[in-house]
Amino acid sequence: MSKRNSQANKAAARERLRAERERQAKRDKTRRQIIVGVSVVGVLAIVGAGTWGVMQLNKPSHWEAAKDAKNVTAPKNTSGENGTTVVIGKSTAKKTLELYEDSRCPVCATFEQTVGETVHKDVDAGKYKIKYIGATFIDDMSNGEGSKNALSALGAALNVSPEAFLDYKYALYSAKYHPEETDDKFKDDAYLIKVADSVDALKGNKAFQKDVEDGTYDNWAMKMSAAFDKSGVKGTPTLKMDGKALTDGQSENAPMTVDQFNTAITAALKG
Repeated sequence: MSKRNSQANKAAARERLRAERERQAKRDKTRRQIIVGVSVVGVLAIVGAGTWGVMQLNKPSHWEAAKDAKNVTAPKNTSGENGTTVVIGKSTAKKTLELYEDSRCPVCATFEQTVGETVHKDVDAGKYKIKYIGATFIDDMSNGEGSKNALSALGAALNVSPEAFLDYKYALYSAKYHPEETDDKFKDDAYLIKVADSVDALKGNKAFQKDVEDGTYDNWAMKMSAAFDKSGVKGTPTLKMDGKALTDGQSENAPMTVDQFNTAITAALKG
């Protein structure tokens, strides 16, 4: 092989190596750009997800929004500011029994199961009216929704009639349907409707069912709960007449038997 050909071959080889290095450099640059691009997208995705998560955490819950609502949809058969005054009974009854209850309250359930029927008979007979004040503090303590949702459903029953309201309240507190305090069963609309089907005026009542499912009276329920909070009452059930608490005669607790209640209400009606 001539010296000239050998040099030409070496030059060609060097050119091939240079060209290959340039191609490899371009491939490396492209790969780095892709990696950086993917990394940026990943970081943006993480930042975006984090921002979305923070926004969701800071977003008011449905019930918080209902609490702050300016326009309140109140049921029929109510009066006062935001419709939070609920008085049931004959207009001829001279006195009013204030009844403070939380739908999830187990002691309220015991009261309703033992004394509730007596209260209903007294109201029907015109002995006194009932002023109902609903609470939701058990939800607040347990991060639940059942007290609020049941109170809203009670609003839907009240919109049907005062009698439907009383019968539905009685059914919610019944031994058959009232859950354990730790079981937030009333948060389920389907369960509230199931309980309502035991009440003649509400059974198969499509308007009532729609109000429950749509949360028509959610904002009303929160205003009612706020009225309870402002009342100064610390626990449920609490019974008052003429501003004085009705007790079992032995403590500050509400009367929990028919005899205790009859004794307390007789004294209150005379007072």
